[in-house]
Amino acid sequence: MSDSPSDGRRLKAGEYPFTRGIYSGMYKDRLWTMRQYAGFGSAAESNARYRYLLSQGTTGLSVAFDLPTQMGMDPDHALAMGEVGRVGVSIASLDDMRRLFDGIALDRVSTSMTINSTAAILLAFYYLVAKEQGADTGRLSGTIQNDILKEYIARGTYIYPPRAALRIVTDVFAWAAGETPEWNTISISGYHMREAGSTAAQEIAFTFANAIAYIESAVAAGLDVDAFAPRLSFFFNAQMDFLTEVAKFRAARRLYARLMKERFGAKNERSWMLRFHTQTAGSSLTAQEPELNVVRTTLEALAAVFGGTQSLHTNSRDEALGLPTEESAKVALRTQQIIAYESGVTAAADPFGGSYYVEGLTDRLESEAREYIARIDAMGGALAGIEAGFQQGQIQNAAYEFQREVETGKRVIVGVNRFQAEGGGSEVPVFRVDPAIEREQVERVAALRSRRDGAAWRGSLDRLEAAARGGENLMPRIVAAAEASATVGEISDTLRRVFGEYRDRG
Repeated sequence: MSDSPSDGRRLKAGEYPFTRGIYSGMYKDRLWTMRQYAGFGSAAESNARYRYLLSQGTTGLSVAFDLPTQMGMDPDHALAMGEVGRVGVSIASLDDMRRLFDGIALDRVSTSMTINSTAAILLAFYYLVAKEQGADTGRLSGTIQNDILKEYIARGTYIYPPRAALRIVTDVFAWAAGETPEWNTISISGYHMREAGSTAAQEIAFTFANAIAYIESAVAAGLDVDAFAPRLSFFFNAQMDFLTEVAKFRAARRLYARLMKERFGAKNERSWMLRFHTQTAGSSLTAQEPELNVVRTTLEALAAVFGGTQSLHTNSRDEALGLPTEESAKVALRTQQIIAYESGVTAAADPFGGSYYVEGLTDRLESEAREYIARIDAMGGALAGIEAGFQQGQIQNAAYEFQREVETGKRVIVGVNRFQAEGGGSEVPVFRVDPAIEREQVERVAALRSRRDGAAWRGSLDRLEAAARGGENLMPRIVAAAEASATVGEISDTLRRVFGEYRDRG
């Protein structure tokens, strides 16, 4: 591409291709959004945690959903047993979404929702709650992850076959451009691929290969790239190799700018800007000596800040043991606040710009990522690569090499394979989800079904099924079904009847 690779030595933050940051002032003008990922049990319990985090200074909410919600199953589904409210909050209906955000003005907070296969449904719930609150939905601020391709690569919470799932993603792009124009309609995620064991270069490359697939799908559907690209956002991992992580973010920003301008012909400067959320690495946290996880998280958070993130979640010290307690979530938030207000690192945009070592790492990571993207292009794109198992195989190989280094002692994990403490270090309290929550959530769904207008409910699902069998945008039909008290499982089952379910042949 046209610009010289080592432009970090001569360009400033805010100048294309944005190696040094997408804004000239970066954190001197505005700090990153401080999010704390949270969600567990019932909507009421999660609402209490959100209120607590807001009272402690968090500047954005981030919602974790339980596995049944992620997989399009209601709490009374046979496969949901034992999973309701366990790894996130259980949201089965519009009523649950009302409880989740009770007393929280959605036009005054930015909300990120980590949801993929059922992202369209959860966005519909959120949109309807905002309308009920009287919010201007054109000004709603937040993100749905909505990144289905990485589910086939690294995470597994898919429902439909990939091509049908891509249609839903594209329908969300088109609907949101008119209804929620300031909402980020996708957060294209490298995070989970890195958690599964990818290298830094693979994280960049496979994330952008997926982005290329989404953009091509939207353009093929008739959308102008500059109409939706400014609302694309990304989600990256911050691992323990500090300088590599700083360079990774710089390389990703530069590569993305060039892809958007030169490959897709985007004219709007905002379309060239890589805007991303970062979460510190859950895979780096240890059950042994969990108090040391505060140090790990701090280093990873610093790498994200030096790398120019727009939004940050810091993991809690106890996450290798269970869901975060309120106290550990507060410490994780305070870690960001200390970096922001006490460390002085926000005084300069890209403080490592011009560093011989970091600039060299930046160039190398961009080059390696380009090579991977070229290989995926030659296969026919990300979807063809996924179907052939290419990305999955590359990540598995990288994960194997990492684990072998740990087991041989070549890679040191303090407290695990070296410097072990007797007894595993100090104990920390572990959060427990009340098992009664599952029974109560099943009862709520049953009560909803008994009181809703059956004819309106049935009609809304019939119209959704007809839209799925045709070419109509699905989002207005999903919103109507949500408004008629259809549940996550019922809406998902309607689409299953049309699209079928994906089965991993691996």
